[in-house]
Amino acid sequence: MPKRWCRIFPGLAWQVAEARHFVATLLEDEGSDVVDDAVLVVGELAANAVRHTRSGWYRGWFLVAVQFRDDLVRVEVTDQGGDEEPQVRSVRSPVDVGGRGLMMVAACAKDWGVKDRPAGGRCVWAELPRSGA
Repeated sequence: MPKRWCRIFPGLAWQVAEARHFVATLLEDEGSDVVDDAVLVVGELAANAVRHTRSGWYRGWFLVAVQFRDDLVRVEVTDQGGDEEPQVRSVRSPVDVGGRGLMMVAACAKDWGVKDRPAGGRCVWAELPRSGA
């Protein structure tokens, strides 16, 4: 059975750094490439949760989960939902700022996706290859 760790964070911008630290600590024995990619992924997904969903509202929260499988590490961020669907945007111009975070997630991950939660909210997940896999 895969190991799974979860933690709920207040939906505050400064908690994104705490989420990155949580993931880095869990993955410290994995290898620097996996740690770096997982920290980037969770940082982007947590920032999106705080910035673009109800998780960033008063008393909002987001949940970070890390699951260890034989050859993968799965990172999930569950938010409280919002009015817009997560989108991957292409680079439109050299002065275009923002909107490319999910492209970075896709570049780091073996696979990724979005699941709607039955009780509301969304889970955005990414699977990263483990060291040596």
